[in-house]
Amino acid sequence: MKPTEKLSELRINLPTPPPAAGLYKPAWIDGSLLYFSGHLPLQQDASLLTGRIGIDMSIEEGAAAARLVGVNILATVNKVLGTVDRVERVIKLLGMVQAGEDFTGHPQVINGCSELFKEIWGEDLGVGVRSAFGVSGLPGGAAVEIEGILKVVK
Repeated sequence: MKPTEKLSELRINLPTPPPAAGLYKPAWIDGSLLYFSGHLPLQQDASLLTGRIGIDMSIEEGAAAARLVGVNILATVNKVLGTVDRVERVIKLLGMVQAGEDFTGHPQVINGCSELFKEIWGEDLGVGVRSAFGVSGLPGGAAVEIEGILKVVK
């Protein structure tokens, strides 16, 4: 099943990708690799999901924020490539979680995005290498930020 068909099956409508909020490109293609800059949990109404996981938000709420980040990543990829069907596989995700100093559930939070990509591309192609760690702050107070690399078909 193509990624666009899987998105339809999951009832996910890709939003308009958020514009760059600074001096950077949201995505860059180099050969067969698409690098995407950090994306945030921006909601349909343009509001940002904010807070510190483990203090203001639960792990489950953080995972939902990470899934939303995944949808925003897909929106950017769709705009850059013309279709998410050109994505061959997930190579790497780097997830940053705004959390309290004693919080240790960063991987469970970033699973929200990883699980979305696994649903779309499957266990083999949708799961790549990954890092997840906590930070004391993110742009705009965002709960989560994720960047990464995808392999694409030319």
